[in-house]
Amino acid sequence: MFDLDKWQEIGATMQKNKLRTFLTAFGVFWGIFMLVLLLGAGKGLENGVYNRFGDGAKNSIFIWSGKTAVAHKGLKPGREIKFTNEDMRAIEREVAELNMMAPRNRVFGEYTINYKKQNGSYMVFGIAPEYQEMSGERVYRGRLLNQYDEAEKRKVVVLGEMASKVLFGEQDPIGEYVNIRGIHFKVVGTFKVSGNNSSRREERAYIPFSTLQGAFNQPNQVQLMLLTAKDGVPAAVMEERLRSLLSQRHKFSGEDDMALGVENTEQEYLKVQGLFNGIKIFVWIVGIGTLIAGIVGVSNIMLIIVKERTREIGVRKALGATPFSIVSLILQESVVITAFSGYMGLLAGTGLLALLEYMLVSSGAEMAFFGNPEVDFSVALAATALLVLSGAIAGLMPALKAANIKPIEALRAD
Repeated sequence: MFDLDKWQEIGATMQKNKLRTFLTAFGVFWGIFMLVLLLGAGKGLENGVYNRFGDGAKNSIFIWSGKTAVAHKGLKPGREIKFTNEDMRAIEREVAELNMMAPRNRVFGEYTINYKKQNGSYMVFGIAPEYQEMSGERVYRGRLLNQYDEAEKRKVVVLGEMASKVLFGEQDPIGEYVNIRGIHFKVVGTFKVSGNNSSRREERAYIPFSTLQGAFNQPNQVQLMLLTAKDGVPAAVMEERLRSLLSQRHKFSGEDDMALGVENTEQEYLKVQGLFNGIKIFVWIVGIGTLIAGIVGVSNIMLIIVKERTREIGVRKALGATPFSIVSLILQESVVITAFSGYMGLLAGTGLLALLEYMLVSSGAEMAFFGNPEVDFSVALAATALLVLSGAIAGLMPALKAANIKPIEALRAD
């Protein structure tokens, strides 16, 4: 039941000791403020690093051929390994862990792409349509390459948005023709990329893989393959299967890293996840430690308050006050201090994070490893509930001590 007199008394007590109440509340305020700030900064750092991975598949593997560095079964080192279309078909047949695969070849050198009087020197790649989905290129205008382009060896091209701006300016490039090494290609779309090295990747042009093999004299050659594993299958398992298969087909040692180049995106992603799990634990330890320091301060202040009000509590008990009323009075004062100051700390922390995010967005600045600092709403609610509970616990021992004071001893106290 709501007791107005008790709340008025709590307010009067706090007003009487303004400095002590402020310092006590500030300890709790600072604890929750630092917890929210650390969690938000940690999340911002996590978002920034994960953004470097872009929209590409997180369980992907890039493989490419090289030259053997060690002798194998009587064959000398220094042999050049060249992948073929048959290797891709063998992988599809024999690697059960495979989900998707897409080849990529490059027109050697950075060749000038011409449109009327405009030109730009950009890398031109031939890719299978699946490559765009796995590597994270997202359509901006028009469309991306599709299976019909690949099957019919169409002379179509998709430009990165940066390349499109240089060649076409503000003009819509869709349907126009560009010249790549003397061959005209129809522009069917442009793409944008998020994540690491995004602006550089938007200075590329993609044509169908089959078209590149035929038009630029690369028959039955595969320079690079991008593969993803099935759900639930570690990419490292698929990597071992690929090493075993390709080393048998091309007669090189499975331990020869120069003969077969591999970039396992999933391993890098898992390393980053492990790092941020450690950072989260560290942040929680520091934040909760700061919060506990504030709660201990509340408990100590409550003990001092009980000692100062010993005679008053004795008079209350002599007049018939129950132990429960004494306990509830001390507990409510403790909860009021922690709940209010904690809520203010929560507002200040989230407000500062929102201001930081607004400044980053409005300025247009892109920080390499930091972005979108935020605190999960459920975490904020949990922190508030923890504060109220902690405030009650902090005042419990002083309240119990006050309830056990004998009236005759309390009246004799100085």
